[in-house]
Amino acid sequence: MKTHFIAIGGSAMHNLAIALKDKGYQVTGSDDAIFEPSKSRLEKKGILPQEMGWFPEKITSDIDAIILGMHAHQDNPELARAKELGLKIYSYPEFLYEQSKTKTRVVIAGSHGKTTITSMILHVLNFHQKDVDYMVGAQLEGFDCMVKLTQDNDFMVLEGDEYLSSPIDLRSKFLLYQPNIALMSGIAWDHINVFKTFDDYIEQFRRFVASITPGGVLVYNEEDAEVVKVVAAAENYFRKIPYKTPEYEINNGQVYLKTEMGDIPLSVFGAHNLLNLEGARHICHTLGIMDEDFYDAIMSFKGASKRLEKVEREDKGTLYKDFAHAPSKVKAAVKAFCEQFKKEKKYGFLELHTYSSLNPVFLEQYDHAMDGLEEAIVFYSEDALKIKRMDPISPDLIKEKFKNENLKVFTNAEELHAYWETLDKTNGVFLMMSSGNFGGLDLTK
Repeated sequence: MKTHFIAIGGSAMHNLAIALKDKGYQVTGSDDAIFEPSKSRLEKKGILPQEMGWFPEKITSDIDAIILGMHAHQDNPELARAKELGLKIYSYPEFLYEQSKTKTRVVIAGSHGKTTITSMILHVLNFHQKDVDYMVGAQLEGFDCMVKLTQDNDFMVLEGDEYLSSPIDLRSKFLLYQPNIALMSGIAWDHINVFKTFDDYIEQFRRFVASITPGGVLVYNEEDAEVVKVVAAAENYFRKIPYKTPEYEINNGQVYLKTEMGDIPLSVFGAHNLLNLEGARHICHTLGIMDEDFYDAIMSFKGASKRLEKVEREDKGTLYKDFAHAPSKVKAAVKAFCEQFKKEKKYGFLELHTYSSLNPVFLEQYDHAMDGLEEAIVFYSEDALKIKRMDPISPDLIKEKFKNENLKVFTNAEELHAYWETLDKTNGVFLMMSSGNFGGLDLTK
């Protein structure tokens, strides 16, 4: 099969391209910019574009599938050529469904926790040498490529994202998967640039539940009021399995999960991660993994990339980075950090740089998000606001919305970096929350 990727360099797209190459497909692609690690990984497989840019001449009538990434625009010249030739154009999730429609599809959805839960499931299955196809949005220890597609596997585990599928397919990605087994971890308004109201956002999850195949299974977080409402209102037939935070305790910095089989030591911490673990356990049970085997495997799970991930520093200071930027994720990360490090001085840094997080209306959601930290710092770039063509935001407004008078607010990267240099990284613990990089801050030094 001959496939061509428009915007091959994306974190999801390049993994799919590699998976198809490994499957024996003929793979080509284009992009106007490709960064690491995508660049090296594509180059290693021999599918890195020779030059950056869009080249309509690459689009020929013998291509079986065009896979269109979100990074491309509607007026992309390669896309225009593909339409002109009448080629089949797939979004990323649409193509994944085509590859898995004869399999049992397990889809993990939710505003938060879905990457970690998917990673936990894959870790357990890999530990017990249970081979499945998969797609997950973060790098996981022990896995080279985060997409796997085979002819023979019976199951496919998919991280289900509610964001748009492609520039020409404005459906939420997870609506294309039609799960046989699903999980919903939580609902908290996100992607305000696309879903203008909270109800519009919730509607995507209503449709997701409605897309579960007849007689399927939904594992859901019964501690989330919005999730419970969506499940209760569902009219289609499926089996419902609720889950909640399991019992645990922390002794000398070590988290123990309390089970009928005794106390299980874990390598992750935070109530939200224990809740994620419980959801993963139920999914694994539907896949034939008994509790004893699940606990045996989960002890060695160290977390998904950038999810409360410990950074090894030259000075041996204690620093964790987390992808958290949405309010619910920030609150969960801060709560976990404060619970884990009760005696130490706790510093929390948050970078606001998404369309949602820089929207004055959406900022209301961050109320008390940084409470519990001895030092709370928020950084956003005034230049980023200009690039996004958004109105200026004052530091006072940030303090007001966070309901934290002691909040330190930086709008200039150089000033933030200068403040960072004044801190003794061995005296206290540090939580760095961002899907960016704090204006180029090196967290290892």
